[in-house]
Amino acid sequence: MSEIINWIVESVSALGYIGIFIMMFLESSFFPFPSEVVMIPAGYLASKGEMNLIIAIIAGILGSLTGALFNYFLASKYGRAFLLKYKHYLFLKEDTLTKLETFFNKHGEISTFSARLIPGIRQYISLPAGLAKMDILKFSIYTTLGATIWVIILALLGYYIGQNEELIKNYLHQITIAIFIFLIFIIVIYILKNKKVNR
Repeated sequence: MSEIINWIVESVSALGYIGIFIMMFLESSFFPFPSEVVMIPAGYLASKGEMNLIIAIIAGILGSLTGALFNYFLASKYGRAFLLKYKHYLFLKEDTLTKLETFFNKHGEISTFSARLIPGIRQYISLPAGLAKMDILKFSIYTTLGATIWVIILALLGYYIGQNEELIKNYLHQITIAIFIFLIFIIVIYILKNKKVNR
């Protein structure tokens, strides 16, 4: 594992901010590439003075948004049949897409924000948003907000404890739990607000 992390640190260092953008684009599209292995090394390099932390974070956010928009337009333009036809190339299962559509329909547009903070589905939530042809401006805003929170968390983890792999795992676990609690709170507020508006 340490060899893989070292390789990623070296790759991010060599490719710079463009490398962060490309890797986060891949992570945010259908390619199964965890953001933790990009932004944490980027934060670590920033702590060593080899990168600017703010620029690294911006590159990560832009990469995330661009990757999400790629998925959105793919689904919006070609539809569900296309996604299922090429599901193996998209690393997608039919039941996963069905669950994502259910999640999106149940929680509404706010799900494009909340799902960006949930490991495993953050890169795929753009697909049901695209299939539903969600307003592109709202989609971009919610996606950017969610991506910003996640990218900043990872970058700061790398900046302050980038050399301690065990400590990072510990903090990531605690942060994930805190995020789930935060998301439940946000979704409840969103639902209550919509009920008031629809009365």
